[in-house]
Amino acid sequence: MKESADRTADFGFRTVAAEQKASMVREVFDSVAPRYDLMNDLMSLGLHRVWKRIFLNVISPRPSDTLLDLAGGTGDISFLALERGAGRVICSDINAEMLHVGQSRALDRGLARGLSFLCTDAEHIPLPDASVEKVSMAFGLRNCTDKDAVLREVRRVLKPGGRFHCLEFSRLEIAALAPLYEAWSFKALPAIGGRVAQDAESYRYLAESIRMFPDQATLAGMMRAAGMERVSHRNLSGGIVAIHTGWRF
Repeated sequence: MKESADRTADFGFRTVAAEQKASMVREVFDSVAPRYDLMNDLMSLGLHRVWKRIFLNVISPRPSDTLLDLAGGTGDISFLALERGAGRVICSDINAEMLHVGQSRALDRGLARGLSFLCTDAEHIPLPDASVEKVSMAFGLRNCTDKDAVLREVRRVLKPGGRFHCLEFSRLEIAALAPLYEAWSFKALPAIGGRVAQDAESYRYLAESIRMFPDQATLAGMMRAAGMERVSHRNLSGGIVAIHTGWRF
């Protein structure tokens, strides 16, 4: 195994030292946090709201569940889970600025009971083994440096019979849409980011990170390698995004 100093990671289309990626990603989300929710609407043409509702249908939170929402950011999944009946939700993110926005949104919505916030790296989750019934992660895994470590941590904190649900950008499987999708990703998104958020580069990184993320079959294999079973995925919008599910037994 290489020494830590020799390890590299992708940062969009760039290759950087592994120990630098987390801080670089943090800078991106520090920059985009104030307009993150507005930009999600613009970038996805509102589809992210549909994807997230479908995601919550798959998670199917119950009053007996503790849900750990990794990369919870400004709270969309956490809030929906509480509204759908989750007993307890831990909204976790490595980026304090994103969590601050989430906390403000939670206060505005009157969501306090059953909700807590945790600023931590998903590669090192400060929770006991077998402590939660469900783990969710929406649009966050691709920004992690060591994705395999995150998946191992997810399995560790899940109780036997618990489930992991990951909503992430994936591989488009409708060839006819590819030219339009490429133009939207690499021309429109940075332009919108520059105009609305005054930060074209962060949105260029986000588009590049989508292309560098493992495809559906590869991510399923990574989940199995981390010890998850009954791994499956469901494509949405022709594979632009996919919901992956894995169980711990």
